[in-house]
Amino acid sequence: MKLTQFKVMTFDVVGTLIDFEAGLVAGLQDIAAEDGTDIDGEAALALYRAARYTPDALRFPDDLARVYLQIAPELGLRSDPALGLRLRETVAGWKPFADSVAAMAQLRQHYRLIAMTNAQRWAFAHFDAALGQPFHAAFTTDDTGTEKPDPAFFHQVFAFVETEGASRDDILHVAQSQYHDIGISRALGMTNCWIERRHAAPGYGGTIAPAEFTPPDYHFTSMAALAGAVAVAFA
Repeated sequence: MKLTQFKVMTFDVVGTLIDFEAGLVAGLQDIAAEDGTDIDGEAALALYRAARYTPDALRFPDDLARVYLQIAPELGLRSDPALGLRLRETVAGWKPFADSVAAMAQLRQHYRLIAMTNAQRWAFAHFDAALGQPFHAAFTTDDTGTEKPDPAFFHQVFAFVETEGASRDDILHVAQSQYHDIGISRALGMTNCWIERRHAAPGYGGTIAPAEFTPPDYHFTSMAALAGAVAVAFA
């Protein structure tokens, strides 16, 4: 489909619009600095990824308190529950990528924008405010009771879109995570757009690697590039 044919854009938020890797590493580095030490950012992301995706995980970002206690010894940090809670609280200050706010303001001129985030509602409220509140609607783990890539998360969004006279065929799903979004959106018959935020870095960082790579329908390395393509399409 052409970019002018979509009515709705659905968005992953954490990692696509909000720079969660920078926020997480900065929070850990602040703790390390108090003890006069330093951490390797990529190593910290790898440890986070391994600790985060376990059967006993809580919903994100409350789970950061547990994750911190698990990874702190390997990073040379203090295993203090108070520091785990502190890391969780840094989420309220995590920043959008430099291009996110302007891109979303431009895209909302042409589409209904819907957030689909694996974050809890309290965290999404901070992200939404930082992004300039661009969303027509939002679905969090508190709303859906599940996390992507569970198809049930997507089906709740489909049902909502249908109440507004559209269908999944009218949606372009925009996300950076191959595992959480691109693969499952393809399996569900959606058109998708991969924002390859880590195009200049190896691996998948703090996000779980997919079992196999899914070639996207659209591929950009930034939200600015997507917004630019939309501007050209509508010109």
